[in-house]
Amino acid sequence: MNFRWGGNLQMYGNYYYHTPSSMYRQRITKEQAQEIALNRVPGTILHVDMDLENGVLVYEVFILTEDNRLFEVEILARSGRILKVEEEIDFD
Repeated sequence: MNFRWGGNLQMYGNYYYHTPSSMYRQRITKEQAQEIALNRVPGTILHVDMDLENGVLVYEVFILTEDNRLFEVEILARSGRILKVEEEIDFD
């Protein structure tokens, strides 16, 4: 007997198995995200985070430019598309 609910749980007999949700499949690597960000904003990478924003995995790459400006580049983890480039005013 095989039942499927919502794409995440499957039942085989009396056992439930969690299947990976699509948000975790086929994503770019952290290194690829850094390269994409540096192509848009040249500088030195200070920090890279992966966040879940509105149900979507996003890399947040923080770059310090040569003129001491801090930028955050948000990159869609699934495709590598740049979502946002924003200058950070507050360095916290």
